[in-house]
This record gives sequence, C-alpha cells and structure tokens, in this order.
Amino acid sequence: MSEYEFSFEKLIAWQKARSFVTFIYKITSEFPKEEKYGLVSQIRRAGISVPANLAEGSARISQKDQARYTQIAYSSMMEVLNHFYIAMDLGYINESTFAEIKLKINELSKLLNAYRNAQLNQ
Repeated sequence: MSEYEFSFEKLIAWQKARSFVTFIYKITSEFPKEEKYGLVSQIRRAGISVPANLAEGSARISQKDQARYTQIAYSSMMEVLNHFYIAMDLGYINESTFAEIKLKINELSKLLNAYRNAQLNQ
C-alpha cells in the first residue's frame, strides 16, 4: 500500500490545512467553557471545512468544479481569521497567539490561491 491512496493526500495545501485544524483545536480548547457551543464551535467547523473541501473537490471531474471547492476552502480560512479577530477582541487569545494564527493562515491562503489558479489554468 502506498503512502498516498487518494490524490488529495498528496496536496501540500491539504496536509497543511489538516495540521492547521489540530493547531486551532489546541488553541480553542483554552477558550472559556461558555464558548464551547459558540465561538469554539464556529472556529472548529470553519477550520475543518478547509481540508474537507480540498478532499471533496479532488473527487470532482472538471478542473472548474475542483477550483470551486478550493475557493470554498479559502473562504473558510477567511471565516477562521474573522473568528480569531473576535476571539482576540474578547481577550480569549493574546496578540502573539493571533500573530501566529495569522501567519499560518497567510501561508495556507497563498497555497490555496496558487492551487486554485493552477486548477483554472489547466
């Protein structure tokens, strides 16, 4: 059995998005308990959506359809960023943690944009 069974598993963007989900779970585990079904749930749902959409899009036949799922993944990253701005405003994370989050989002966003552009230009 090969290391990669499905095409999405080879994508660096998917691998980094998967890692990012673990990262945000660790950060949000320290949020106040009253946010479990509020902001924590929203951040985690949007975060999980990123690798999930890359995986789902990889199963689509047309490049245009695949690119649509990559765009949805990018949109979910922007949603995560928005939620972390709010978390910082509420004092759930400090500026240093936010800077680390934003750096990871920036890196992943660039990968997603490049991947989408490649899909549309094939």
